[in-house]
Amino acid sequence: MASEISQAIAAGILGGGVYALMAAGLTLIFGVLDIINVAQGILVVLGAYLSYVLSVHLHLDLLLGLFITVPAMFVIGIAIYWLFIRPLRGAERTSMTLLACFAVALIIEGVLYWQFGSNYVSLTTWYTTSTVHLFDFYLPDIYLIGFGLAVVAVAALYWILYRTTFGRAVRATMQNQVAARLIGIDVNRVSAVTFGIGTAVTAIGGMVYGAISGGFTPNSGYDLISRLLAIVILAGMGSIGGALVAAVFMTTAEALVDIWQPDWSVVVFYLAMVIILTFRPTGLFGRRAARAQ
Repeated sequence: MASEISQAIAAGILGGGVYALMAAGLTLIFGVLDIINVAQGILVVLGAYLSYVLSVHLHLDLLLGLFITVPAMFVIGIAIYWLFIRPLRGAERTSMTLLACFAVALIIEGVLYWQFGSNYVSLTTWYTTSTVHLFDFYLPDIYLIGFGLAVVAVAALYWILYRTTFGRAVRATMQNQVAARLIGIDVNRVSAVTFGIGTAVTAIGGMVYGAISGGFTPNSGYDLISRLLAIVILAGMGSIGGALVAAVFMTTAEALVDIWQPDWSVVVFYLAMVIILTFRPTGLFGRRAARAQ
């Protein structure tokens, strides 16, 4: 039993890194634009399909393929912002952006069905099947790689936000968009680039997700977005580091529950979300103050 618990904790921590990769972009976009991007799940799946195309048709290694998929998803993110998000104005902007993001999700899902059909596909290479022996259990290499990529991605986002001129503009926009405009910040440009960065991160998460999921289809995004929203709500909307902590906590709790009650393990994400919304709506690391628009 002790071995099973240790295995579950290790798998949960490493699995949390994978979910943090997918949730980081979602919480960054909310932090700057106050948009709950419900298309984030399908964008992760799109990133997985891009890695699939490069791997199967161009025989490019999954990790090397990120040098193509990350910039590609960045451009896609900027295009989504300028075409669907920026034109929305007025008091109903928040609800309208939800509908716009949902429309984006449906469009991408339709395109993926058109191109790939409904059959499951998966990403396979040598490090998706190999393992590392640690103490008395084995850890899949791809989980170790995914956790490492999550730490690097979160660190890179923090560096951008707190060590660059663009990051200062982003933080000013997060705090008060009106004041940011008054001091000469191009809020639309900052928002577009931020949306692009938040989408680009999904290319990394999508690659790892496609490698560990055992198979994915165009409608895999629905389960993903519900889990990602639970993580972001637990962390607190806009908290990037909190997303990593929350993801690790959620997946570890799910893995532990799976030992005794496998049928209840999937409920962990949603139960935690309900509890947090009831007793601490701002999340564990969320901002309390409302932001001026």
